[in-house]
Amino acid sequence: MYALQEHDHHWLVEQHAPLVKRIAYYLLARLPATVQVDDLIQSGIVGLLDAARHYDPSQGASFETYAGIRIRGAMLDEVRRLDWTPKSVYRNARRINEVVREIENREGRAARAQEIADALGVSLDEYFTMSSEVTTGRIFNFSDLFEPESGDGEDNFVGNELDPLNAKTRADFKASLARTIAGLPEREQLVLSLYYEEELNLREIGEVLGISESRVCQIHSQALLRVRARMSDWVADGERV
Repeated sequence: MYALQEHDHHWLVEQHAPLVKRIAYYLLARLPATVQVDDLIQSGIVGLLDAARHYDPSQGASFETYAGIRIRGAMLDEVRRLDWTPKSVYRNARRINEVVREIENREGRAARAQEIADALGVSLDEYFTMSSEVTTGRIFNFSDLFEPESGDGEDNFVGNELDPLNAKTRADFKASLARTIAGLPEREQLVLSLYYEEELNLREIGEVLGISESRVCQIHSQALLRVRARMSDWVADGERV
């Protein structure tokens, strides 16, 4: 294994410090409002230092690719550590997940919002409030699907070294997720694409689709919950998708 010298570590950190801020602001737009950018940057610096210590150029990936993975992971770990989401939100997430699966398995089509609300025993407005709390209070990591591929073998990096088994699992997960999203109602697919791939905010998406920002939020939440329900075989109860 090739070992970098100490001065190489310092150079890598100095050259890639702006990457930390870039990733922090990218994630901030997709995280709950309680998350502070300074906390993301602080944890990201730790991830960058860790990347500089463990980077092995002989493995084929560029340092920016490798560091980006470690920085983003460190930031999300910090967000999870500070997760103050009420237990009721997790319970509601499980309830919605079960109801969506039950309706879609029975009807053979996408569950409608009113059907979900009826099965939960709540009004449509109450259901939309529940779905909004679930999707803003939890971290949905499947946004990775829409991030550009670097071509540097980032999927092969898990922890500090190459892990073919985990790389295969990640690839299978992404393939399953892509199929799941392709099976969503057309409008939900479009909202996810505009939000995660085109990086438009909810107001901008509303302008594109000719609907209100609150309606975009409802569609976005509904899409995330539907994906989570259909991907439940990949995710244990209480974990984040």
